[in-house]
Amino acid sequence: MTSLVGGVRISKADVRLEAYGTVDELNSCIGLLATAVSDDDILETLYRIQSNLFNVGTHLATDQSQTPLYESAKLAEGEVEFIEGEIDKILSELPEKLGFVLPGGGRAGALAHVCRTVCRRAERRALALAEKAKVGEEIIKYLNRLSDYFFVLAKKLNIIDGISEKTWSKTCR
Repeated sequence: MTSLVGGVRISKADVRLEAYGTVDELNSCIGLLATAVSDDDILETLYRIQSNLFNVGTHLATDQSQTPLYESAKLAEGEVEFIEGEIDKILSELPEKLGFVLPGGGRAGALAHVCRTVCRRAERRALALAEKAKVGEEIIKYLNRLSDYFFVLAKKLNIIDGISEKTWSKTCR
């Protein structure tokens, strides 16, 4: 058993714990990614995302049927739009490339792909929680857009590092 925000006790196998635990895992992955990034603007964005994920985790760790949301459990207004703006900015810098990209590239690009996949899992866990409890719409949308951010960030980091992406081929070589 473990305690939620407000002291409510739940099983460590509960879907709520899985949701906010996966957000915590994502935050740690982003911390690892930051060690491989030298661009100050990207680092600033990563630290902003990490701070936001504390809000997301607190939101998911609050059973709103028993405990009101603290301010620290609310995602600040405009954060979804901020991430969407970052995606658009990166997309405008990328050359168009067709095909499915194999996750990898350089160290930073590969770590961004790990963040993308952990973020997708966090989104699925938050959606599973939302089927049985109140979860803010902005939380789900933020996680959804965030995984897209990590996809385009991986592409940008590979370009910065001068590494060509590999694309999927239906035949093994």
